Amino acid sequence: MCADVLLVSATGAIQFDEDLPLLTAALDRRGITNDVVSWDDSTVAWETCRRAVIRSTWDYSMRLPEFLGWAERAAAACDLVHGPPVLRWNTDKAYLLDLADVGVNIVESWFVRDRRDICLPEVGDYVVKPSVAAGSRDAARFGPGQREAATEHADRLLAAGSTVMVQPYQQSVDMFGETAMLFFGGVFSHAINKGPLLARGEAASRALYKQETISNHEPTREELDIARSVIDALAKVPDVGPSLSPPLYARVDLVRANDGTLAVLELELTEPSVFLANSETAAGRFADVIAARLPGN
Repeated sequence: MCADVLLVSATGAIQFDEDLPLLTAALDRRGITNDVVSWDDSTVAWETCRRAVIRSTWDYSMRLPEFLGWAERAAAACDLVHGPPVLRWNTDKAYLLDLADVGVNIVESWFVRDRRDICLPEVGDYVVKPSVAAGSRDAARFGPGQREAATEHADRLLAAGSTVMVQPYQQSVDMFGETAMLFFGGVFSHAINKGPLLARGEAASRALYKQETISNHEPTREELDIARSVIDALAKVPDVGPSLSPPLYARVDLVRANDGTLAVLELELTEPSVFLANSETAAGRFADVIAARLPGN
């Protein structure tokens, strides 16, 4: 196997990643040889490619030490995007605290590593989930009268070795959903809207990912300004800033917070869906950024 670009997925995700066929076709049109591989495929010769781009490694949260170990080995053999320092940082949603430290307005979040420290909001709905997770796996929404159930859910996550993340539920999501802003090479590409995923009292999903309702979205000036400021702020984050100035790809998920401000719910730099089907030119833009940054170009 020898290709300019390896697009890295997971065995159980390749057939569900709707971005991959569009991206591979765009790379083909540019004469860039490419192949789709699973990150844990022991037969892949990483040293034979010019660049490996992580795409849908959606099982990483269930195998994080193994995934990060693979990333170290792959990065030693080829140009891996994004590299191990970024992956270590971005696979744990405690990165939100680092973003807040450099001036990004985030959804209020706190992290629990011991059941004695479990603290749940007294008012309104809230979400309890592991800090290392993808696709809304193990995320559950609770109301004020569900403290016992929420504590039991947190206990199960802690017993499984997870750090628990608690966030007040942003009520605007039920009506307006989330806005996902997509960037390639630090330049805004397109935006989509994601409908609400979590219903109060619904059992947490154990699937690889939870099915989303996606629609096109024309971003407001405020959304554009906030999302661009997040991309710019990455340069200030200790340890990872230099390799993210700018990132090859990024997805900034925004919600209207309960205090009325626009806030960052997540910043996806590891394996985000980038919804190429929702923009006629997005796949080409993504392929152009990959091509421009190939080693030797």
